[in-house]
Amino acid sequence: MQPLWPTPTTGPLSDDELASAYAYPEQLDRPFVRVNFVSSLDGAVTADGRSSGLSGPADRRVFHLLRRLCEVVLVGAGTARSERYGGATRPSLATGRPPRIAVLTRGAALDPGSRLFTEATLPPLVLTPWCAPEPRRRALSDAGAEVVELPSDPVAPRDVLTVLAQRGLRRVLCEGGPRLFADLIEADAVDELCLTISPVLAAGGAGRIAAGSGKGYLREMRIAGVLAEDDMLFTRYRRKR
Repeated sequence: MQPLWPTPTTGPLSDDELASAYAYPEQLDRPFVRVNFVSSLDGAVTADGRSSGLSGPADRRVFHLLRRLCEVVLVGAGTARSERYGGATRPSLATGRPPRIAVLTRGAALDPGSRLFTEATLPPLVLTPWCAPEPRRRALSDAGAEVVELPSDPVAPRDVLTVLAQRGLRRVLCEGGPRLFADLIEADAVDELCLTISPVLAAGGAGRIAAGSGKGYLREMRIAGVLAEDDMLFTRYRRKR
């Protein structure tokens, strides 16, 4: 993987150099929210219904690295279901243990027998409104999840980040989906976007990486790094202060 910006080089980055390029800020006193997405050149967020259709070996390398740098993976229930999420197994470079998986779900509509629960090294966090059906919440708790009832419906992103901070989870990696990303944008809670641009044109009816209620929110970002490999671009933008 070759750096293009801010300092172009002629040789590929080692694993340690790549980890340094994507390192979280030090001395965090609050959750730092990094969002990771892949899209086609024409903006599609999926191919054949899954993001993996746009991926490749270099993108998977970055995907796994970002997981190893974080303390918690935050994901919406729709993405967890469509991408068939399992529990994280590789140890985090930050803690020495796998990152926790935190799933945001309005109705606690998750399968207790899915890989998310059966393959979890650490109990997944299920974040759901207080009004989610109690039998579903109980079933997920019985399957080993830590179910956290939040006070608002729909759930406020700031309440989610408070729950993570209370558990010492400050290095946050959000892997979608588009609605959760839009909610984080609206709450001005996105610190960094890592966007892989796949060298394909997808057309069709695939959505975009953020899909909210219709009202737009402009949040200024600044470019923090660009890498390239196999015709893919790996861009990184941080919130402009």
